[in-house]
Amino acid sequence: MSAISIQDVKVILTAPDGINLVVIKVETSEPGLYGLGCATFTQRYLSVAATVEKYLKPFLIGKDPQRIEDIWQTSMVSAYWRNGPVLNNAISGIDMALWDIKGKLCGQPVYQLLGGKCREAAAVYRHADGSDLGEIEENVRKFMEEGIRHIRCQWGGYGGIHAVHAPEKALPGAYFDPDAYSRSVPKLFEHMRKKLGNEIELLHDIHERLSPIEAVRLAKQLEPYRLYFLEDPLAPEQLDGFRMIRAQSATPIAMGELFVHPNEWVPLITGGMIDFIRVHISAIGGLTPAKKLATLCETFSVRTAWHGPGDVSPVGVAANLHLDLNVVNFGIQEWSGLSERMREVFPGCPTVRDGYAYIHEAPGLGIDIDEALAARFPCNDDLPAWTLARLPDGSPARP
Repeated sequence: MSAISIQDVKVILTAPDGINLVVIKVETSEPGLYGLGCATFTQRYLSVAATVEKYLKPFLIGKDPQRIEDIWQTSMVSAYWRNGPVLNNAISGIDMALWDIKGKLCGQPVYQLLGGKCREAAAVYRHADGSDLGEIEENVRKFMEEGIRHIRCQWGGYGGIHAVHAPEKALPGAYFDPDAYSRSVPKLFEHMRKKLGNEIELLHDIHERLSPIEAVRLAKQLEPYRLYFLEDPLAPEQLDGFRMIRAQSATPIAMGELFVHPNEWVPLITGGMIDFIRVHISAIGGLTPAKKLATLCETFSVRTAWHGPGDVSPVGVAANLHLDLNVVNFGIQEWSGLSERMREVFPGCPTVRDGYAYIHEAPGLGIDIDEALAARFPCNDDLPAWTLARLPDGSPARP
């Protein structure tokens, strides 16, 4: 094969399940050879699209798509300022697409290029919610019947569902009461352990909705229920609070879905303050930095639990799983499920059987996109209501 080069970079915007997704397609000079990457930043998808189309595309045309490391490094510094969610997601779309191309050139799945498998499939956790304890328990049991052995339990979504007494003329938003919420969580897990026993692994997501001292108290109260992990107890602005949590509680901690900069995760990992890293891979820049992050975590006995909500495209889900199969310090993979419509738009979607996720074994990431079908599901500009979080007195809160 003669030397190949990047000929075009396309941004594909689609929302098959009503969640805005950004997929990047990198086309090469070799007929039929292209790669796909996930660049999904749902709440600012147009900013990512503009960054790719107006800046990264002209920067990349004519370059050798096999030079993944060089392209990642130069793309990151080409704007001088770096490490923000818009730029990182844009670069991630390119980066994953280049790994996809590399795998196709080699005739191998991406996990082989990373060093091969450490396991045949990735254990997943699912989300069980409900308006009362009975409904949550019922939803947990449904997942257990499907062979799921790790289940995240929430009582009425992030921050719970408690009556909030707001002042007159309070602004609209997603109101929650941190005190009522933190009192309800131990009751939730007391019920689950009593009804379900100790063989099922249970998780919980605080979603950065508590102060450091309240997070310490809750982590201590949850110790008797042996959570698999307690997720995102603090916001990235409060990283020093993890020292208090670690000093006073043995509840395992997972952190990172809002991280976009190494200075956010390096102190927590090297300081032994977390047990699982759960960054959103596209938000940190793609497979290239995620593989390096996993290696750093391995040195400090931190396991991976990559972010896997509905606002990761199936391309991003596949990228998560290739890393899951490869890294020795894999812990668990969040799984939000892929609808039949999503599977039609993205042929080759991974599947879950008996609690484990399996990739589509094919060269590259093993997934494709039906562009004509994707175009039938346009994105929308409505902001998710949960991002407008407010405290009982109406003041804004950071979710």
